[in-house]
Amino acid sequence: MKTLRILACALLASTSLLAQQHAASRPVVHLPKMVDLTHTLNASTPTFEETKTPAYQAKIVATLEKEHYFAREICLPEHFGTHLDAPAHFAKGLWTVDQIPPERLLAPLVVIDVTAEVKRNSDHQLSLADVLSWEGRHEQIPAHAVVIVRTGWESRWNSAKEYRNPDTKGVMHFPGYSLEAARMLLEQRKVYGLGIDTLSIDYGPSPDFPVHQYSLAHGAYHLENVANLDSVPPTGALIVVAPMKLEGGSGSPVRLLAMIQ
Repeated sequence: MKTLRILACALLASTSLLAQQHAASRPVVHLPKMVDLTHTLNASTPTFEETKTPAYQAKIVATLEKEHYFAREICLPEHFGTHLDAPAHFAKGLWTVDQIPPERLLAPLVVIDVTAEVKRNSDHQLSLADVLSWEGRHEQIPAHAVVIVRTGWESRWNSAKEYRNPDTKGVMHFPGYSLEAARMLLEQRKVYGLGIDTLSIDYGPSPDFPVHQYSLAHGAYHLENVANLDSVPPTGALIVVAPMKLEGGSGSPVRLLAMIQ
C-alpha cells in the first residue's frame, strides 16, 4: 500500500508537470482592441438635405407585452448616418453595394488629421501637400488601404444646423477632399476607399461633386459621417466595413469597426 501511495503521488506530480508544460507551449493570442467608428442612427441624425420631417422613421409593430417579442419597421435613406457610397452612386454600370467584392471591405486603415487646418478654414479640402506631409511623418500609404480624413467635424454632430453649417444663402460649409488628393490616392496609392467625418467627401460649397464623380467612377467607395476617429492611430489599424447588402443599392448605412493590435 505504501508503494502504491508513492506511485500515485509520483503520477500526480508527473501529470501536473505535463499540464504546466502543455499550457506554457500554447501560443498566446492577443485579441485586437475594437473601436466603433459608427454613429447611432435615430431621428436626430443630420442629413445632407434639410427635411421638414425626420428622414428616419421607426414604427413599433410588436411588443413583448402583446406579441411576446419586440420588433419595429424602419424607414431611412440609403445615404444616412455613417454610410457607404457605392461606385454606382455616381457611375452607371459600376458596383452597387451588394456587388462590392468582400475582400475590399477589410483593409489597412489610414487616418489623416487636418483638424488644425479646419479650425482656420471650415472649407478646407484635403490637399496633395496634406497627404505628402502625412507620409513624411509616417510611411507611404499602402495599396488597398482605406484613407479617412479626421477634420474634427464630429464635435458638431448633435446639432444638425451646425453640422451642415449653412451661410445666409443656404450654402453649406464643411471640409472635404480636393480632387488632386483623391486622384493621387487612387492612381498612385491604389486605395480601396475614401472616408471622412463630415456629410460628404466633397467639401460643403461644392456645386457638382467632382471628387464623387472621379473616385466612384474609378471603383472606390466612400465612407461618410465616420465617428470616433480620435480613438484610432494614424496607421497600423485595420478597418472592417460592413454595409447592409442591399440589392442594387447606391449606398447603405454601414457599421465601421477599427481593429487595433
